[in-house]
Amino acid sequence: MFTGIVQGIATVAALAERPGLRSFRLQFPPGFCAGLAIGASVSVDGVCLTVTALHGADAADFDVMRQSLALTTLAGLREGSRVNVERAARDGAEIGGHPLSGHVDAMATLAAIRRPENNHVLRIALPAPWMRYVFAKGYIAVNGASLTVAEAERHSGGAGWFEVWLIPETLRMTTFGDKHEGDALNIEIERSTQVFVDTVRDALDERLGPLLPALRSLLGERGLSLDELAAPPKLPRG
Repeated sequence: MFTGIVQGIATVAALAERPGLRSFRLQFPPGFCAGLAIGASVSVDGVCLTVTALHGADAADFDVMRQSLALTTLAGLREGSRVNVERAARDGAEIGGHPLSGHVDAMATLAAIRRPENNHVLRIALPAPWMRYVFAKGYIAVNGASLTVAEAERHSGGAGWFEVWLIPETLRMTTFGDKHEGDALNIEIERSTQVFVDTVRDALDERLGPLLPALRSLLGERGLSLDELAAPPKLPRG
């Protein structure tokens, strides 16, 4: 498990193609690898990877399967690419963000960037069906970083966008300052929100059955949807 609090930025030092997978060697910030062992888990841009070899005090190797390459942004990494990294959380560790599994649900696209004073705002386009789990003031993981959704908008087809605001410290500790419009981003949905929404939707399907089309139409006339109806209550972060 991870907390979504990025601990540093690593650099791809080397990569190699092997049958069925690609191997990456990452160069970490000084001290990041202290106590790191072969078999340990590291979140790399939000993807949980396993250490396969250690090289000196600050470098390690990871193997990535073809399926993971196809479903995440790791396929686009090259020598010199920078990635967000976090060590697996220890028992009793403070959860400064929210619990993450390191299993990416979807790739999103950085649709727009705004830079108001001392802030950096990312508008991120997310495909269906994942947008149904994103709500303003809720949590989401973007490239392994736990972030709070500032605004969200769903379109009729199920896709949509959300925005996150980044303070200077977040930019300093992550690679978000390197990103440009059109870049792909790894997204992990907050699991308790997903369970809540799916449970409510299943209950509505079971109880309302043939009345659902009429309910959807009625909600649509008011600019609402079943996703809003299934939205979890807003809880304070912490």
